[in-house]
Amino acid sequence: MSQPARTAPRKKSPLPKILLGVAVVAILGAGAWYWTARKADGAESAYRTATVERGDIRVAISATGTLSAISTVTVGSQISGQVTDVLVDYNSEVKKGEVLARIDPSTYEAQIEQGNAQIANAQASLKQAQATLANAELDYTRKADLGTQKLVAQSDVDLARAARDQARAQVNAAQASIRQQTASTQTTRVNLDRTVIRSPVDGVVLTRTIEPGQTVAASLQAPELFTIAEDLSKMKIELAVDEADIGQVKVGQAVSFTVDAFADRQFRGEVQQVRLSATTTSNVVTYPVVVSVDNSDGTLLPGLTVNAEIEVSKRDNILKISNAALRYKPTGEEANATATTQAPQGGQNRGGSGVSDDLVRVAGSLQLKPEQQAAFDTALAALRERQAARAAQAQQRGGASMFGGPGGGPRPGGNSSGGGAMQAQIRQRMAERMQQDFAPFRATLDDQQKQRWDGELRTLLGAKRAPIYKLVNGKPEMEQVRVGASDGTSTEVSGAVKEGDVVVVGERAKE
Repeated sequence: MSQPARTAPRKKSPLPKILLGVAVVAILGAGAWYWTARKADGAESAYRTATVERGDIRVAISATGTLSAISTVTVGSQISGQVTDVLVDYNSEVKKGEVLARIDPSTYEAQIEQGNAQIANAQASLKQAQATLANAELDYTRKADLGTQKLVAQSDVDLARAARDQARAQVNAAQASIRQQTASTQTTRVNLDRTVIRSPVDGVVLTRTIEPGQTVAASLQAPELFTIAEDLSKMKIELAVDEADIGQVKVGQAVSFTVDAFADRQFRGEVQQVRLSATTTSNVVTYPVVVSVDNSDGTLLPGLTVNAEIEVSKRDNILKISNAALRYKPTGEEANATATTQAPQGGQNRGGSGVSDDLVRVAGSLQLKPEQQAAFDTALAALRERQAARAAQAQQRGGASMFGGPGGGPRPGGNSSGGGAMQAQIRQRMAERMQQDFAPFRATLDDQQKQRWDGELRTLLGAKRAPIYKLVNGKPEMEQVRVGASDGTSTEVSGAVKEGDVVVVGERAKE
């Protein structure tokens, strides 16, 4: 009897086990990543941070003022009388010499007629005196001849001489009277000409204070009849700048401003003059700053109130941080931990490389020739070598940096005034050493390059320094940086920072 054939057993596939192992590994990896990320987020979430950015900073001073014409002329009257005609009105464009108004000339015309009559009378008196003089001279001549012949008495000769001299005096008096009457008449003619009020300049009539028929009295001072603005295509603003800001304002600085009449437009100007005549109002001292404005399109009007910003500084393509980072100071346990962490690192001379980087930036702006660049590179290499040697020495002394304390700050517990004096001395020594090191390089520069180099070097060495706290591995780490221009929100920094660094601006409340 035959037996049924046995079926061969099926071989199980290993794929499910492999998939199961991969899934287990993935789950474990995801759990480890989640735990690590949560721990890191927990550390970082304890602080509020900001990022070091590269950008521009514009520092401006705000001030208010009033627009006015560059030259405003007040036209008055030097004589008194009744106004007969007014030939211009508000906003009338006038030319130099154009008639603006007329005053009744009747009084002065009558005075001229009277003066002419007096001149004619004086001329008649002169002729009469001249005839008398001629007769007196003939009489004296005759009697003088007879007197030499002893035919007349000497007393008669003397009387004839006196009569001649008297006649001459009468002629001189008549001539003087003519000159006097002529001068008086000329004065009246001048006053007659002044009855016609003319424009002294080309411009626009801003105000007029007279009407036809009005009487003008110029007894004590010339009354103001018209105000004329000369050339409104060029205008000026007189800004009132606070005494705390006036030291930053210089001639030639750019000014941007707005006026309420054209709120959607921004206008431009330039500082033309910084006046020394300070004004004190409610114990607030301000200085007038004159800004020139191009108004060729005629948009701006005299008298508009201006809200202006004077651009006193503009820094392009620099590193900047939020001002909150400069105000942050660790508190409680974090302060102790930060001080402990920073102590052994103080000897690294933080920010030393920043000085070198700033010098490279300054040299790059000078457009150096190849030989000038070579001289700069030589001096820079010597500076970096000296900085490295100083850093090594400071490390051996236990972390005392070039500015006296860990991380370039003052020594804890030290006298702040003494620390400031020491920093001033250190900066002075640094300035002297840099002048020596870079003297060969400076000698290769032209006058304009030298002026730029000296100014940037003074700014660099005199820059203020402040501590900031970078977030490293979830902990704040203090760095001493140089601070520059600030626009109230961000501040320029240089030294031991780079673009993208995360800095602490505050601590979050613990739950």
